[in-house]
Amino acid sequence: MNEKDYEMLLTLDATRNITYAADILFVTQSTLSKRIVAIEKELDVSLLLRSKQGIRFTPPGEIVLQHTKEIMHVLSKMRSSLNAKKSYIYGKLNIGVAINYPKYHLSSILTSYYQQYPHVNTHITTDQSRTLYLRMLDSSLDAAIIRGEYPWNDNKLLLDREPVCAIAIEPFTLADLSHNKIPYIYRKTDAIFERQLTQWMNEHNIRITSPSIFVDNIETCVAMVNRKLGWTIVPKICLSSFHGFIVPLQFSNGDPFMRSTYLMYNDNYRSLPQVEAFINIVKDYKQN
Repeated sequence: MNEKDYEMLLTLDATRNITYAADILFVTQSTLSKRIVAIEKELDVSLLLRSKQGIRFTPPGEIVLQHTKEIMHVLSKMRSSLNAKKSYIYGKLNIGVAINYPKYHLSSILTSYYQQYPHVNTHITTDQSRTLYLRMLDSSLDAAIIRGEYPWNDNKLLLDREPVCAIAIEPFTLADLSHNKIPYIYRKTDAIFERQLTQWMNEHNIRITSPSIFVDNIETCVAMVNRKLGWTIVPKICLSSFHGFIVPLQFSNGDPFMRSTYLMYNDNYRSLPQVEAFINIVKDYKQN
């Protein structure tokens, strides 16, 4: 097997379809099928199961696929290390960013990064913090900006802590909320924040029983409040243009309800110049 074979297996894994994989690899289906047969003969295993719905890897195929991913990861690190010997920084940077963070801070960070390191090929994944955290655990991301508290035994830099606030256009009291005088606007969020939110509501005897609105993102949620459709609870990061009534929240023990943002990265990947450059850009942004 060679690197082209590894690329072929990864493409098959991504597409789960012989036709699509052949198109992506710029080969005929016949050529692709013959190479699969050759690899199966070389390894003395069956790699794929074919059906009208596409393909799937057999159990031995899954083992080969897992080792293929590890080999490609090692090759990528080798090339990045070689690139470090060049006169300028280039290569591939894989970073993850929590969904809400790009709307308020990421553009400034990336502008600075691109201006200083224009030869780096940057891949950005925006997703829920838990998903990015899991990808950091399996080392499929070089670094990630994650919101919330997740256990991490490697490098973790606190970027920000902002209060979580209840907001509405008109002044209100917690008694108003507990008696459902104002409709509540739900939004999609991660499990950790949802648990904290439930804890705060339980401690303050707030039970949402009146008709409510469900939205899938924080911007829509704040926009609904701006239109006087109800109240909600959001981190302060999204309130720079909100001019209604804002109440920072506390738990019953007096601790403020806060939302933290961290930069997580693995020390092994810090040796990659494009990763080290990104970490330094983020640190500079935090200090300024």
